[in-house]
Amino acid sequence: QVQPVESGGGLVQAGGSLRLSCAASGRAFSLNSRCWFRQAPGKEREFVAAIRWSGGNTSYTDSVKGRFTISRDNAQKTVYLQMNSLKSEDTAVYYCNRCRWPEFIVLDAWGQGTQVTVSS
Repeated sequence: QVQPVESGGGLVQAGGSLRLSCAASGRAFSLNSRCWFRQAPGKEREFVAAIRWSGGNTSYTDSVKGRFTISRDNAQKTVYLQMNSLKSEDTAVYYCNRCRWPEFIVLDAWGQGTQVTVSS
């Protein structure tokens, strides 16, 4: 198993934007779906978004639809999460992982994540 490395988090005001990155290694990067999850204080980790290996299919949890966009660069072995119109309820630690489509079952160990804090 290979742990991903998430980055790009920070403190932002409500309505602002952030772009998260997830760097992964492994020769089979382009053959695997990738997911973003998040965990808010005192809450369980929850699914946020997913992208199939080809990049042609994406899926989002309802609360982020229209605001977040997941994308991937297979040449760079990187997955991105563009987050716009951020809300205080988006505050969480964000994690990415290899996952199985369409159940979004996580396949690798979790990385350290990246903290996103949205101030109201």
